[in-house]
Amino acid sequence: MAAENPMESLQKEVTCPICLEYFTEPVTLECGDNFCRACVTQCWQGSDTDFSCPQCRETVQQRNLKLNRQLANVLEIVKQLNLHKAKGAGGDGVCGEHQEPLKLFCEEDQTPICVLCDRSQAHRAHTVVLIEEAAQEYKKKIQTHLKTLRKEREKLLRLNVIVKNRIQEYLKQTQTKRHKIVSEFQQLRQFLEEQERLLLAQLEKLDKKVVKIQNESTTKCSEEISRLSELISEMEGKCQKPGSEFLQDVRSTLSRCEKGKFQQPAEISLELEKSLSDFAQKTIALMETLRKVKVNVTLDPDTAHPELLLSEGQKSVRWGDKWHRLPNNPKRFDTLECVLGCEGFTSGRYYWEVEVGGEIIWAVGVARESVRRKGLICFNPEWGIWAVEQWWGEFQALTSPKTPLPLSWVPKRIRVCLDYEQGLVTFLDADNDAPIFTFPPASFSGERIHPWLWVQSEQSQLRLCP
Repeated sequence: MAAENPMESLQKEVTCPICLEYFTEPVTLECGDNFCRACVTQCWQGSDTDFSCPQCRETVQQRNLKLNRQLANVLEIVKQLNLHKAKGAGGDGVCGEHQEPLKLFCEEDQTPICVLCDRSQAHRAHTVVLIEEAAQEYKKKIQTHLKTLRKEREKLLRLNVIVKNRIQEYLKQTQTKRHKIVSEFQQLRQFLEEQERLLLAQLEKLDKKVVKIQNESTTKCSEEISRLSELISEMEGKCQKPGSEFLQDVRSTLSRCEKGKFQQPAEISLELEKSLSDFAQKTIALMETLRKVKVNVTLDPDTAHPELLLSEGQKSVRWGDKWHRLPNNPKRFDTLECVLGCEGFTSGRYYWEVEVGGEIIWAVGVARESVRRKGLICFNPEWGIWAVEQWWGEFQALTSPKTPLPLSWVPKRIRVCLDYEQGLVTFLDADNDAPIFTFPPASFSGERIHPWLWVQSEQSQLRLCP
């Protein structure tokens, strides 16, 4: 029989026979056996008089547990020897509790353990394999995951390239937009500076005109005052003379008094007021030209045809495939698939934009609030609607009769412009400001004007831009 390894024999000597692990605070009983203090104390729980050794069953007369310092020192030496042994073997895996090499792997706890951990209560009932076997098995699993992870990384790398390219394209677009904005605002500043210069020049002329009128009026008044003063002195002197002398040439004297009345020229104030009024009208006209307000339009669900579907935020509309049960109020269109905007205008200049995309059947524009909602409706200004439409790729202005619009491009966003005072409805391509159509001036007669949309295709959807 082969001799037992001295190191293994030494490890058995420092192992508690109760917990089968290295001693923790080893104590010696009267019989000479050694145990962990906690282990033997737990064995004696519930016994008040007779204490027996858990190893040899010898009765111990007194419960006197003395710390075995020599055994504790030997235990520390064994732990150090195990640590040096593991490092000398070229491994750095050492059990933190027993200072033993980690040669085994616990399947349940998914962790490397030493041989003493395998014999302990914590792992005794667990499935334990050699650490090399476990490493091979888990390496296969990791390799499988690595393939998936590499594929995911490749996808992300390709996506990253695509995103970078798109971002560069967007940056080019924003740069182009930036140059366009700078150029347009530079032109606008030049226009405003020129208008400012013209208005100030007109004001300067008006100032000179006012000063001239004032000087002429002052000179004339001074001359009249001097003449009247002389006449008054002369008349006062005549009144002091005797009657016979006073009455001589009295007719001429009375005539001179009557002609001496000062008449203020009314044309002075009228001319000045007219100049100021003309200047004010020119200024107002310029401000109206510059004033254009972009409005945020939302759709009115109370006006939507029952086959139309509005988005939650009431910013888009599309044609549905069934008739929805909705209250048939007087505002609702019930024959053609129309909807009005909530906003209405009775003055001012406004515009809003509608995203039409590549849809095939749609129309956008404005309508009177009194536009017919029930029964047959004709889409033209005579019926209170000013709009443009696309009908299977053909663009038309909804005049009477319709006006073909031979566009060389397909607009994606339509800008609808309303000048209420001038009675003008204009349509532009919102992406390039290219004009599409302007209706002849109309008279809205103080009636409220609403945005108006129409769709009649499952594939068609109109969205109001924010």
